[in-house]
Amino acid sequence: MRKIMLAMASLAILLGTAAVRADDYPSHPITLLVGFPPGGPTDALARLLAKGMEATLHQTVIVETVSGASGTIAIGRVVHAAPDGYTIGIGNWTSNIGSPAIYKLDFDVQKDLQPISLLAYSPLWILGKNAIPPKTASELIAWLKAKKTPTTFGTVGTGSAAQLAAISFSNAIGVKFDYVPYRGAGPAIQDLLGGQIDLSCLEASSTLPYVQAGKFKAFAVVNDQRWPKSPNTPTMAEAGAPGVSLPFWHGLWTTKRTPKDVVDRLDAAVKSALAEPAVHDRIIQLGQVIFAADQQTPTALAAYQKAEIDKWWPIIKAAGIKTGD
Repeated sequence: MRKIMLAMASLAILLGTAAVRADDYPSHPITLLVGFPPGGPTDALARLLAKGMEATLHQTVIVETVSGASGTIAIGRVVHAAPDGYTIGIGNWTSNIGSPAIYKLDFDVQKDLQPISLLAYSPLWILGKNAIPPKTASELIAWLKAKKTPTTFGTVGTGSAAQLAAISFSNAIGVKFDYVPYRGAGPAIQDLLGGQIDLSCLEASSTLPYVQAGKFKAFAVVNDQRWPKSPNTPTMAEAGAPGVSLPFWHGLWTTKRTPKDVVDRLDAAVKSALAEPAVHDRIIQLGQVIFAADQQTPTALAAYQKAEIDKWWPIIKAAGIKTGD
């Protein structure tokens, strides 16, 4: 009996200690890891989110850039951090769907991360140089099918959302593209402006100014819904390429085995930040679309990621995409 009582007392102490740690969270700054260079849509969203979360958590959220390997280095840092909620990471389609399908990683993006919340997405869209004849998306598809010579298509990043969107578009309309790989969006934009490539698929919010200035054409958004920033641009389904939809979405994760109370606090801080008018309005101004509040949960993020993996990993495998592509 004495041993049982001692064991129960020890358990109570352990539970009490855990509760205190959860109640005290966060007692020092939190690090938010970003796996992509400053200035892009992921970095911009991370910095807005960090500032908004600070108001709820009453603690500093430090944004740290750890770019490389298409975002997987930063994700790996989150995986291998202490499970205390002080290391969190923003990921997107590339880092948490495309890259894990082609890189040899020492972790599993589904099993070794703790989801916190779906955040926002920005659409990709099909762009074309001004010199090509089509003016509308349906005209583009008809022109591509009738062409006897290959159409050059600029892609950015191995296993990226833009590359998979291009492949999905090609499969949907039954044409072959002559892919031209680029290391970043900047060089692809310059060659599209200069007419060195015919088409590309790029993130919409960062290329909208070029479209508005008439520097190149936007034919369709690679999304199920039209983009509020360019409401007259049709979806791929409306253009005649049903099933071609790949929103460039973002989520927030932390380390597996982080206490549920801590995860819940982080999720609540995210919800509060995304609802804060100053943060909300700035994200919208940047061209991103915030997920509905009922999607901003760990369960929703886990389900969304699984659905994306189930959809895209077979396509990546069938396309034979490798890290050297």
